[in-house]
Amino acid sequence: MLFTQYYLDCLSQASYLVGDETTGRAVVVDPRRDVGDYLADARAAGLTIVGVVNTHFHADFVSGHLELAKATGAWIGYGAAASPEFEFRALADGERISLGEVTLEIMATPGHTPESISVLVFEHAGDHTAYGVLTGDALFIGDVGRPDLLASVGVSAEALGRMLYDSVQRKLMGLPDEVRVFPAHGSGSACGKNLSTERQSTIGEQRRLNYACQPMSEEDFVAVVTEGQPSAPGYFLFNATVNRQQRAVRELDVAIPALDSTQVAAALAAGAIVHDARDAMEFTAGHLVGAVSVPADGRMAETAGIVFTPEQQIVVMAPDGQEQDVALRLARIGFDRTVGYIADPTAYLLAHSDRVERASRLTVAQCEQALADPSVQVVDIRNPGETAGGTMPGARVIPLPELPRRLAELDPEAPVVLYCAGGWRSSVGASMLRAQGFADVSDLLGGYGAWEQAHPVSA
Repeated sequence: MLFTQYYLDCLSQASYLVGDETTGRAVVVDPRRDVGDYLADARAAGLTIVGVVNTHFHADFVSGHLELAKATGAWIGYGAAASPEFEFRALADGERISLGEVTLEIMATPGHTPESISVLVFEHAGDHTAYGVLTGDALFIGDVGRPDLLASVGVSAEALGRMLYDSVQRKLMGLPDEVRVFPAHGSGSACGKNLSTERQSTIGEQRRLNYACQPMSEEDFVAVVTEGQPSAPGYFLFNATVNRQQRAVRELDVAIPALDSTQVAAALAAGAIVHDARDAMEFTAGHLVGAVSVPADGRMAETAGIVFTPEQQIVVMAPDGQEQDVALRLARIGFDRTVGYIADPTAYLLAHSDRVERASRLTVAQCEQALADPSVQVVDIRNPGETAGGTMPGARVIPLPELPRRLAELDPEAPVVLYCAGGWRSSVGASMLRAQGFADVSDLLGGYGAWEQAHPVSA
């Protein structure tokens, strides 16, 4: 058996290639949109990808099922409760898929979404115990998939939570302890609140250590898994919708062009926005007026999906050599309207110095001085699990994913100071507010961590 996990740190997303080396047949589970690695690895191993399985309609990235189907002729499988616009293979609970000796078995595990499935992987058709289970977003390492993401389309968190209770507590916890657990996400994903940095585990380990896998009533389970979930990024509904659709396929060799000054000017005049993917301190030192900072050195794709919209045209200003990677990472969440990139950011900024400004970032001491002004609006953009441990005095809590839709709660003419945990997200949020016309915006260097260090709470 060939079993390969592919992991994207930027999206905390895992996908899998499972193949039978005797027959040469393989299946890819939960593929990302850029499918070159799966094709290359399958080719190198002498495998033919015959099927693509999605454990559910993903909300945090655009799945590569259509790209793989076009490249290989593979069938596309979803749980039987799914209803996509394209032709698919409805996978029934208990259905077995033979790749040769290697055999997959479908387990319906609804709860994160109604159509969610897990995939048991048997190394030999006659094995009584599976080698592992690909749990999608039903069971994570240290957590379970949140059941509240579909509230906006009329599916209640309570109803899904009750489905998830049965899927996790009865079905998945009914597997033998030694079965390996391979989830679709790891730490940092907004699909849960307590995900581990580990990329695999076992059923036995999760039975012992995962808070949601402890014996409890259905009511207690629903309460504990829905409490304290991070705010969902704005692009999640868009991705969940796109993954149901017969959309355009992204070609393997697509690239964005370099733009000259005239082309950049035309794009901006047509309403494009500059995505400044340089380091936050470079952005602070000088950036184009109206540019939004989402550095390439962190959770760029997910964060871009918060501060940009899929309809916006984007001009990329990136560290040298990273322009195509930035465009690819945007495409992974379906943001395909990247019109090109500025080839030499430094030269461009020097040539357009009349349109360059600095960002205001405050030390703790400077922030304390600023807070002496009662008109200053202090905004904590961390998630609920972070703010539970305390906030700065007088801060209003608006998590970054909610900031774009809650701008009306802030006075654009009064000073604003944003902070997060360490300063990465607050730089993003502050740049977005400036781009939206807020007159005086700063963020706190070092975030709440720096503030807490300077203001220790006595025991």
